[in-house]
Amino acid sequence: MMANTALLVIDLQNDYFPGGNYPLWHANETLKKVQKAIANAQQQKMPVIFIQHVANAENGTAPFFNKGTKGVQLHSALKDIAASSHLVVKQFADSFEQTDLALVLEELTVDSLLICGMMTQNCVTHTAISKSAESYEVAVISECCTTVDEMIHKIALNGLSPRVPLLSIEEAFKPNK
Repeated sequence: MMANTALLVIDLQNDYFPGGNYPLWHANETLKKVQKAIANAQQQKMPVIFIQHVANAENGTAPFFNKGTKGVQLHSALKDIAASSHLVVKQFADSFEQTDLALVLEELTVDSLLICGMMTQNCVTHTAISKSAESYEVAVISECCTTVDEMIHKIALNGLSPRVPLLSIEEAFKPNK
């Protein structure tokens, strides 16, 4: 990755965890790995940007991520970190679509993105291959992503792999990479 890299943490929200409206496969294990990635980013003075999906209320009540609910909130294990990081709220799978993400990245002079989060085949993939992401060097930390089940997770990563590098946590945060 280039010198000015940011870590994007997509949709680690309560509805995707046990007890939420749409719990994902290995959500808690993924959270632990994302926390490790965040710690590595902080150690390298890399900006961490949290992406939070909030359903558009104009479309009626959604199955999950409704404004004002506990489920829409970032997981409580991330609250302290999130308080000192950037937060981008979105309504679409692509984290750039109708958000200020590009502006935040420009202000931080970011030229590379490490992406992790939920769901692999939807918000992670759509952000990684977004038209707006083409001006950045993009990689996905594959072990820091999850979705509804292992097969869909692996299919999504396989489909993404010809276009976007898939890295382990160790590869993503290797010094002088």
